[in-house]
Amino acid sequence: MEEGDVEQCDFVGIDVGAKELVVAIRRDRNVLPLNRFENNGRGHRDLCRLLTKGKRRARVCLESTGIYSLDVALALHRAAGIEVMVANPGAVKDFGDALLKRTKTDPQDAVVILEFVERMPFVAWQPPTEAALELRAIARRIAVLTQQATAEKNRLHAAEATDELGEVVRHDIDLNLRHLRRRLRELLRNAVDLVRRDLDLSRRFDRLISVKGIARASAVAILGELAVLPPEMSARQWVAHAGLDPRQFQSGTSVAKRTRISKIGNGRLRTVLFMPALVATRHEPHVRAFHQKLVARGKKPIQATVAVMRKLLHSIHGMFERDADFDGNKFYAIAA
Repeated sequence: MEEGDVEQCDFVGIDVGAKELVVAIRRDRNVLPLNRFENNGRGHRDLCRLLTKGKRRARVCLESTGIYSLDVALALHRAAGIEVMVANPGAVKDFGDALLKRTKTDPQDAVVILEFVERMPFVAWQPPTEAALELRAIARRIAVLTQQATAEKNRLHAAEATDELGEVVRHDIDLNLRHLRRRLRELLRNAVDLVRRDLDLSRRFDRLISVKGIARASAVAILGELAVLPPEMSARQWVAHAGLDPRQFQSGTSVAKRTRISKIGNGRLRTVLFMPALVATRHEPHVRAFHQKLVARGKKPIQATVAVMRKLLHSIHGMFERDADFDGNKFYAIAA
């Protein structure tokens, strides 16, 4: 969009919820009454029609909120006359704090996002490739079925500890569990086949499985989340996107809470990094040494594991950039 077009376009902030989009629009220096749309295909089409009515142009910003924001971002991106920016929730929160916006409501959030897209440098969103989108869909389906299989395993364990459920229920649970495992194997095979048909995904997949602690299933889960991120994102931005960035809570000189991770962003990415971090801590000497150093300094084991997750994400970013396998010495050099 040319500079002259920007002066004449609408600015739009969208607060994305699981079921609803709250839309704030500034047109000709005036903020219009808030609009609300369902967060589904029909709502997305209605939103695009509103923003392009009369051949108007729009610059739109929404936060990256995982599965809820991707479809609407794709719909907006495909509409003629609309530019889309997908902002990190942490950056928007810091912007709102700087504006002293203390109220936390969907309408207020939409207005903050509107001000964000007006005042901050506009970075146009580049949609992921079709292969990356399909991989993420398969990876997330695997995660859903894995949760179901875990629940069934727990039920089977409970059934074996009591006679109250009876043989019929135990048999049905066992049958369903075997069915889920068969579907999980098939989905994983489909995911790996998809990766191997795409040169970039295949290259990244090989880098991931070079880490002790990341096998095929974990690599599919991690790559499914990372492959849809903009290629220009830095390692620090990855960490913030995963909500693994440390945040210090302090009020004046009287209240100072322990530093914690922000947990603002993609919770799925945090989840899929946790087990690889645990396994790498046990089996990769440099990762284990880093973890032990933190524990020796007074960190709780879980805090040290979170630090491993954060550092591992930095390492993966570097591996993708250099197209190089995992190097333990780059992760943490062990003193001779």
